[in-house]
Amino acid sequence: MDRYFVDSNIFLRFYNADEPEQKNAAREVFLKAKRGEIELLCGPPVFFEVAWVLRSRYKIPNSTVIDTLESMIALPGLYILDDGFVKAALELARKNNQSYSDAYIAVTAKEHGAGVVSFNARHFAKPGTKMYPF
Repeated sequence: MDRYFVDSNIFLRFYNADEPEQKNAAREVFLKAKRGEIELLCGPPVFFEVAWVLRSRYKIPNSTVIDTLESMIALPGLYILDDGFVKAALELARKNNQSYSDAYIAVTAKEHGAGVVSFNARHFAKPGTKMYPF
C-alpha cells in the first residue's frame, strides 16, 4: 500500500472552500485513506503550520483553531507522528486557551523534565511551566 505524508495545504484546502477544485481533491485523498486504499501520515510541523495560517490569514479564533486541529487527528486512516504530544498539547491549549504551539512546547518540555527559555513567559504561565530566570 502506498503511504504519504500530508502537507498542511491539503488540510487547509479540505477545511476551506476558497479553492473548490483543490478542496475536492483533498477530500478524495482523505476518502481513500478512510477506505484503506492509501496510508496517510502527519506530524507536529503540519499542526503548527495549519494553526498559524488559520489564525493569521483567516483570523479564526483560537478555540476554533483547536477544534480544527482536533478534527484533523480524528480523520480515519491518518496516522499522527508523536500523537501523544500532539493530543496532550491540544488538551492543554483548550484547557488554558493558549496557542497550540505554546502548548506543544510546554508539553514537550515537561515530558523531558525541562523548563522553557522564552521572552514570552506569560504564554506559559497558565500551564505552570518552569521558566528560565532571566
